[in-house]
Amino acid sequence: MNSDKIKLYGTLTIGAVAFVLEFLFKLPIYSQWIISILGLILALIMLIDMFKVLKNGDFGVDLLAITAIVATIVLGQYWAGWVILLMLTGGDSLEEYAANKAKSELKSLLDNAPSFAHKITSQGIQDVDIDDVQVGDKLLIRSKEQVPVDGAVYDGKSNVDESSLTGESVPVDIGVGSEVMSGSINGEYPFKMEAKKIAADSEYQAIVKLVKESESNPAHFVRLADRYALPFTIIAYVIAGLAWYLSKDPIRIAQVLVVASPCPLILAAPIAFVSGMSRTSRNGIIVKSGTALEKISSAKTIAFDKTGTITKGKLVVDDAIIKPDFDETTVLTYAASLEENSSHIMAQTVVNYAIERGLKLKKADKIKEYTAQGIVGFIDGHYVKVGQEKFVTEEEVDQVKGSGVYVSIDSKYAGVFSLLDQVRPEAASTIQKLKDFGLKNILLITGDKKETTAKVASQVGITQTYPESLPNDKVKIIKGIKEHPTIMVGDGVNDAPALALADAGIAMGYQGANAASESADAVILQDDFGKVAQVVKISRDTLKVAKEAVLIGIFICIVLMVIAGFGLIPTIIGALLQEVVDTVTILYALRARSDRL
Repeated sequence: MNSDKIKLYGTLTIGAVAFVLEFLFKLPIYSQWIISILGLILALIMLIDMFKVLKNGDFGVDLLAITAIVATIVLGQYWAGWVILLMLTGGDSLEEYAANKAKSELKSLLDNAPSFAHKITSQGIQDVDIDDVQVGDKLLIRSKEQVPVDGAVYDGKSNVDESSLTGESVPVDIGVGSEVMSGSINGEYPFKMEAKKIAADSEYQAIVKLVKESESNPAHFVRLADRYALPFTIIAYVIAGLAWYLSKDPIRIAQVLVVASPCPLILAAPIAFVSGMSRTSRNGIIVKSGTALEKISSAKTIAFDKTGTITKGKLVVDDAIIKPDFDETTVLTYAASLEENSSHIMAQTVVNYAIERGLKLKKADKIKEYTAQGIVGFIDGHYVKVGQEKFVTEEEVDQVKGSGVYVSIDSKYAGVFSLLDQVRPEAASTIQKLKDFGLKNILLITGDKKETTAKVASQVGITQTYPESLPNDKVKIIKGIKEHPTIMVGDGVNDAPALALADAGIAMGYQGANAASESADAVILQDDFGKVAQVVKISRDTLKVAKEAVLIGIFICIVLMVIAGFGLIPTIIGALLQEVVDTVTILYALRARSDRL
């Protein structure tokens, strides 16, 4: 049992004992002493905590509560004092309940994390702890089970549900050689896989680590609430002082102060931020702290990497320019048949393009690959070269918009395939939404060439571009930004320094917790660039709800203080009304969980 519950149950027990002593045994003096001692002990604990806050440079919000407890006890309103104690201890427990409710979606990944694996050994199948799985271990994945670690299929066929990892709702077919991610759910048929990573390095555990980080970082806005504490305390003391001065009745001080308890300030803001973090998690975004939500909500500048962020990071054949003396089908068939023997990403793009066209690849002989240049070989007796322009031919070649894969057959230039990285279809609308949110200072920072950068920027509506930027250049650009707070959005290792340096870093981390994810304040878990605009909206909604919840609580308290100043609210009733105020502010703060804001 935690300390908050101990305090609550202790207050309830002492209240019950005091009630029996006063109303059954007619011993009110003992009842008063019991409640007074409890009240003074808790007030002393709060006072010590308040001094710790003052040492950190914050005013704190406990002074009013301490004053209200002491005032009611000194003035003989000990039952009102007990209600205040019940309100404070119950408020702490209510906060815990509300926070746990708000974090229910955030915890779902942790609750569903795979914990064991079926290891295939010479003695048969053994169930082992997931942390005991080593790279190279052979594992059995049964129907409807979670994949425990990242690996590759070596026996069997099935389909896996990766929706919790990638956001893709359609199951993915897998067979021998297919890579599978931990946390994905197997379909109807069992299969065998070889572990390629240990649990700690696998996809699902990386996401779980991010969730744990988000839970362990408290919301910074709880300190922002303290900004309201000083003026609110002064207002309460002024109203209480005036009520006493005008009425000449010291009881008015207690009547005012019991409705001036700062619980709305203490509870509303952190609950709103935890609720906002819960909402982002439910939408496929892990935000690591309330501070990150606050900075994202007030950002004035946002900078983007290009490849894998605004673009898909996947090359496609955009165009084919074939010389008149050659047939396009033949050139593509020869090029793909040779490139099939290379692991280079551009080679695989050409192969995929040929397969999509329904071409049947041929057997290549005497193959030799030259690093960073190209590949040569014989197909149907023809000498074929595929690769960089200068490697393939000395003839004049056609210029292409993107990267070129050049082909020569029997030492004659045959043509070129133009490869481009595709702009995400949702990129332009996302940039426009960010502009609508007031983020007018939008930058594109990339290591790509000027021409390619300019084309992508014009497609999505970005005017400020910084092409040919190395990681150090990105850092210098982020440092030079004058409009703060700043957001940096990227996906690769080269983006990690800039993500860490920006006021808030957002990583497109849907393919794993790489250096970008580790350096960022928020991680998008789905392959959807539109989530960038969504996290900005959720952050703004959350900050708005947090401020409104605090101000609503303050407004209600001030109204009640004025009424109490005229002697219209007895101390016991005023203390009970504070519970109503607490409930109202908590319920309002929980609105930050809703997607309908």
